[in-house]
Amino acid sequence: MTTANSFGDDKDYDFGAIIDGLNKYLRLKATPIGLKRFKTVADMEAVPRVRRPNPAEKLAFDQIVGQTRWIGYTLGITMENLMGAQCGAVIGLHPRDKEWRSGKRMNGVWYGTLKDSAAHQRAMTCAKYGEYEAIVTSPLASGRIDNPDICLFYMTPGQMITFINGLQHRGYKKYEFSCVGESACADSWGKALSTGEPSVSIPCYAERKFGGVQDDEMLVALPPSFLPSVVKGLEELSNVGLRYPIPNHGLQKSPLDSIATSYG
Repeated sequence: MTTANSFGDDKDYDFGAIIDGLNKYLRLKATPIGLKRFKTVADMEAVPRVRRPNPAEKLAFDQIVGQTRWIGYTLGITMENLMGAQCGAVIGLHPRDKEWRSGKRMNGVWYGTLKDSAAHQRAMTCAKYGEYEAIVTSPLASGRIDNPDICLFYMTPGQMITFINGLQHRGYKKYEFSCVGESACADSWGKALSTGEPSVSIPCYAERKFGGVQDDEMLVALPPSFLPSVVKGLEELSNVGLRYPIPNHGLQKSPLDSIATSYG
């Protein structure tokens, strides 16, 4: 029986088929990741083949995601594994207390005044605090977390807009994405965990320095319930000739013959 995620979704998804579809239409280079929160440490430790980080190493959550993505680890963490409140607050493991909201740590580093730093902290979208004790990240295809809260996909801008085109193909909705600047994980996994909606971010300095995010990559985080329709949308777009990679038509040739292929 599939365990429900934090949004109450207990559907049994065929993640192998979903990933095959995304690879077929988008040629993903990065390992898709699942992320799931657990109410107790014991529940987290029951995940098959979960490993705990060295307790002597305080890590950024970017590194937890990076180890899952690049090495294939299924990692279980609590707040004690993280380097500080900034990481923990985004994923709901640390309160957004007075000290966190003050912005003192970023003042004179990322922002020029304490007022600017505090405004940045207020702008961040974070998961609700106090409901979960632990989090597991795992390669989505491994099946070790049977129904993640959210899935993470790293893509180039060309892959990302094609993914969004697939997402919007049926049940169209205009998506508006945010950019808090540094701490951009608040725009991706923080926002997706908070809202249950697809969230796209431009990964920040820390994600690139510590998490191994590549220079040409963006990140989308979303609950798994969106994925079957994305794959179906990509298939239908492909059927009318709208495919990734997007070939360059040429600057001086009329686009009419190319447009006729898709629009008729």
